[in-house]
Amino acid sequence: MKKSNIKEIVSIVVPVYNEVESLNELFDKISDAMNNSDYNCEVIFIDDGSKDGSVEVIQKLVKDNDNVFLEQFHANQGKAAALDAGFNIAKGEYVATIDADLQDDPYAIPKMIKQIKETGVDLVSGWKQDRKDKFIKRNTSKIYNFFTRVMTGIKLHDCNNGLKVYKSAVVKNVTVYGEMHRYIPVLAQQQGFTSGEMKVSHFERKFGETKYGISRFWRGFFDLITVKFITQYIKKPMHFFGAWGTLTMFFGFLAEIYVIVLKYGFGHNFQTHMAMMLLGALLIILGIQFFSIGLICELITYFNKKN
Repeated sequence: MKKSNIKEIVSIVVPVYNEVESLNELFDKISDAMNNSDYNCEVIFIDDGSKDGSVEVIQKLVKDNDNVFLEQFHANQGKAAALDAGFNIAKGEYVATIDADLQDDPYAIPKMIKQIKETGVDLVSGWKQDRKDKFIKRNTSKIYNFFTRVMTGIKLHDCNNGLKVYKSAVVKNVTVYGEMHRYIPVLAQQQGFTSGEMKVSHFERKFGETKYGISRFWRGFFDLITVKFITQYIKKPMHFFGAWGTLTMFFGFLAEIYVIVLKYGFGHNFQTHMAMMLLGALLIILGIQFFSIGLICELITYFNKKN
């Protein structure tokens, strides 16, 4: 790949899982896009346990190009782990991520860097226009993005888009694990970074099969709850558990008072309202447990900060 004289480097991280047919064409497009830009470029392929010959193709690219690198997982660990490995390796002032399936547009990367410089944001996320995905994937993505905006307050239309560009400081300060790659802009916002978006082209898949399944929608929903907790309560867990503890204990005491009033005010037997008494006791115990969890979390937070 032709190198520019400009000192700024763009690290392009490409997670790969069984995309053997796409890799050479993807690299050619990345090369053409970056050769016509004002940046030097390194391409970091993270093979996530591919079994279709993807590694061999990447190894040849590494051999033929001094700015191509390979990090290989011997078992599939997921996209978040692949991105995290790429972020740790990346040396550029800017770090771009792009999927290996040829559906994203590498030519948008220099434009996204330009937007970062002009607007002063720390990351730019692609916003797919005229999506070529199947009906289920398009619409579950809309639902997912809607709930993400509502629950996190981040103003992105396509938070899960694989095409993103970050300032290096963002990826070096954000911890990505599990399947949290969907929420990197949210995690970045927690660290004080700002985000923007850019409309980008989207293309039909030419080779292979999509890795998307309906189960990813549910996993994404559970991850959204986790991210909501992390971003809002990680530094003050007692605010979360204390609120739930207070609420459950309140209803527990209310149930017990109700039974006592029926007993001593209206002459009812306790046995008649045994279910209500048990419910009240369980709610009180549950409230105490919430408070206990909150205190333990506060102690963990305190000692982590102290150390």
